[in-house]
Amino acid sequence: MCIRDRENNEEPPPLKEDYLDLQTISEQARVLLKATTVALFALLLWLFLADLVPSLQVLEQVAIWSGGEEGEQLLPLTLANLFSGSLVLGLCWLAAYNLPGILELLVLRHLALGPGTNYAVTSLLKYLLILIGIIVGFSEFGLEWDKLQWLVAALGVGLGFGLQEIVANFVSGLIILFEKPVRIGDTVTVGELTGTVSRIQIRATTITDWDRKEVIIPNKTFITDMLVNWSLSDAITRVVIRIGIAYQSDLKLARKLLLQAANECSLVLAEPSPNAYFTEFGDSTLNFELRIFVNSTSDRMQVTDEVNGRIDELFRQHSIEIAFPQMGIHISQNPT
Repeated sequence: MCIRDRENNEEPPPLKEDYLDLQTISEQARVLLKATTVALFALLLWLFLADLVPSLQVLEQVAIWSGGEEGEQLLPLTLANLFSGSLVLGLCWLAAYNLPGILELLVLRHLALGPGTNYAVTSLLKYLLILIGIIVGFSEFGLEWDKLQWLVAALGVGLGFGLQEIVANFVSGLIILFEKPVRIGDTVTVGELTGTVSRIQIRATTITDWDRKEVIIPNKTFITDMLVNWSLSDAITRVVIRIGIAYQSDLKLARKLLLQAANECSLVLAEPSPNAYFTEFGDSTLNFELRIFVNSTSDRMQVTDEVNGRIDELFRQHSIEIAFPQMGIHISQNPT
């Protein structure tokens, strides 16, 4: 009998959270190193040659736009401002999409963090870098906070008319990252959809179903609707196999054979142990339930197939009939 044994205190394998492989991290490190090298070289070149080459200072003298209103003089936007703002935006954008992978490899993997915390930290770092780039970059373009109050007011009006869902999904994404009801690699059921979480983004979460289709679900759904997470704290799940045998069958022998079929399957766990129960007298059958446990949701279908096949073989060998619905018709003839 071949059973996956837990008597040696072997714990189930931890949830795989490596959403970045080594090749991806290597590519990110290469891009970030090149961008940093070019930026430092350009900065040093500017610092050393700005005073020696007067032509480089022409960037600060070429104004793209300027003007005044009621005596208030607006600061002109020069080519130097345009260049520096674009440089800041580009560097922050590159850092946002390449630095999290390096941080995951060099720092977070060596810290005792809870499941899913690594992904939450790297995601928040990416959003923070993008926000810093936007603030610093646009300030170089002359778009300061006091000049954007009208935009904030317009945004508030827009929220009232149609952006509530976007904001709700944004806040729900932050809740998912901190609270971690779902993590990368979890098997979840949302409504009638069951699959594996492959990406968690600030607006929506991507679930890959068993047909390998990627379904994008708004984050609000995970917070407000009912969610089944099959592997949040324990990946072990129960499989129930129902079978009906014919009346007049040997119940003790049937139960013994059901347990034998379960114990002979290598994917069935020894702890919790399999159990077989005679549940009810059906219309045409004596109904049994075989309850077994598997180590992961990916084993459920294979275990069901193997155990059902072995039950059929054992019942045939011991002449136990797997019953089917029957109907008896009695014809009564009245004497004339």
